Amino acid sequence: MHAVELRNVVKKYTLGETEVKALDDVSLSINEGEFVSIMGSSGSGKSTLLHIVGALDRPTSGSVRILGRDVHNMNDNELAALRGDTIGFVFQTFNLIPRLSVMENVVIPSYFVGAERNDQAKHLVKSVGLGERIDHMPSQLSGGERQRVAIARALINDPKIIVADEPTGNLDSVNGKKIMDIFKSLNKQGKTVIIVTHDMHIAKFADRIIRIKDGKIVK
Repeated sequence: MHAVELRNVVKKYTLGETEVKALDDVSLSINEGEFVSIMGSSGSGKSTLLHIVGALDRPTSGSVRILGRDVHNMNDNELAALRGDTIGFVFQTFNLIPRLSVMENVVIPSYFVGAERNDQAKHLVKSVGLGERIDHMPSQLSGGERQRVAIARALINDPKIIVADEPTGNLDSVNGKKIMDIFKSLNKQGKTVIIVTHDMHIAKFADRIIRIKDGKIVK
């Protein structure tokens, strides 16, 4: 089965009196267990594509299927449930809550699916090499450590798909490689991993590179 399948997807935004077509007739299939990088320059549509793939946004037209489920007629609550059960998100800016500890940040998504997975959170924090920092606050961590917390948080509900938007964008090359090694390991465990990046060194960690330009898949 395809993890994600897009057919003739168009996404338009209205800026004042101007209509911008962020995605232009995009068709794309990503298999379960695949590791894919989406590459493109700023404004190419790559982040919009990731938001569509991650069910964070809806297309203007076209169809989107995630693990065989057509998201077109889902309401907001159904989309939220799909994201909570199926997709883990990692962002460039980490998005940790400053007043919560590492442990508390990691466990948060489990509350949204009606569970409290403290033991799982502890295991995940250890698995990303931060077992000794489980009670630390985000301000006490380096950028690379904060991104590892964000990855642990993305895994708390055991999603089948991981989507990451420029996950190494705020990191140096050494920490960037450590983060990509974690994604590679997750992929070997069977997770579908989809990463947006503008960096070819990062993109090469994937099995397949998809290039987007002016809202169109070009390669």
